[in-house]
Amino acid sequence: MRPKKIFSAAASIINIFIIFIILTINAKTEENKIKSFANDKGVLSIMYHRFNENKYPSTNIQMEIFKKHMEIIKEKNLNFLNPKDFDINFHKVKTAKKILVTIDDGFSSFYEHAWPYLKKNKIPFILFISTEAVGKNGYMNWEQIKEIDKEKFAFIGNHSHSHEYLLEFSFDNFKKDILKSIEIFENNLGYNPIFFSYPFGEFSLEQTSLIKKYFKYSFGQHSGVIDVNKNPYELPRFPLNEKYGQLERFIFNIDLLPLEYKKIIPEDKYITNNNPPKLEIEFFENQKNLNKINCFSDEGAGWKKTNIKYNNSKIIVKFSDKFNFRRGRINCSLNDTEGWRWFGLQFSVKLN
Repeated sequence: MRPKKIFSAAASIINIFIIFIILTINAKTEENKIKSFANDKGVLSIMYHRFNENKYPSTNIQMEIFKKHMEIIKEKNLNFLNPKDFDINFHKVKTAKKILVTIDDGFSSFYEHAWPYLKKNKIPFILFISTEAVGKNGYMNWEQIKEIDKEKFAFIGNHSHSHEYLLEFSFDNFKKDILKSIEIFENNLGYNPIFFSYPFGEFSLEQTSLIKKYFKYSFGQHSGVIDVNKNPYELPRFPLNEKYGQLERFIFNIDLLPLEYKKIIPEDKYITNNNPPKLEIEFFENQKNLNKINCFSDEGAGWKKTNIKYNNSKIIVKFSDKFNFRRGRINCSLNDTEGWRWFGLQFSVKLN
């Protein structure tokens, strides 16, 4: 049985043994969450959409640049993370950073341009598919998806059925959308993926409660590095496109280290009132140099340095203006002794 299916109902003795190991690691993870780990290099996930589609610069990357990204990773002696090993890597301190490649939407341009390169070089990745679009103009079909799914280094992820602004759905309709996607995956691939990515990186606490029932991990579109303390249902990724894929910026991104935190208030990232939100970030008592943290957000008219107040192991963020777009972002960084540490948050905002 393929590793990507070990969490299906038909588990073999080997799979049961693997699950036992994972449960043991999970118990250790809960113990780990009482402190931070400065030596955790983390898993840095990068996200792409279209390839060589010049009409869509906000979601497109040129293959020439994409290849250079992959070459830079190799030149820095960083290892690509095979998604089959994600479970074990997530639940332990990573003494060497690993790179996870993800692609959203399943556009035909991925299959035509990026897939042959990734296959030739056996670079592992997750391809997130929205089931309603499969086979439509500009999107991959199920035969192409199945071809990719056969490879041990290629994993398929669930990206909802409709890829609509799901926060505008009632919870019942959101549930129907997710269950519809699961049904289609099971009918076509024989299983539902363990990985999910939120369309547009938008989600509410209520929606996440449903995702937890059907998936092991879910990804947003906020920047940051995955460490042992991150919420497995709010995992960060660095979106890369023609604007944010320049080589100098890419090198800076993949060199980043985790900035671990213990708790964030508000827990729900969907802001239906109190815009801007009152944001508190609680860190671990053993962390150093927290007074060096700087944060920038796109509140108001554009990106600006955000006012923060330090209170022991907490920082209190005081936004000076409302978020004017449906997605509001804040990125915080710390120039630490080991290097630059980084985390980002994305708020989804209900605009009146």
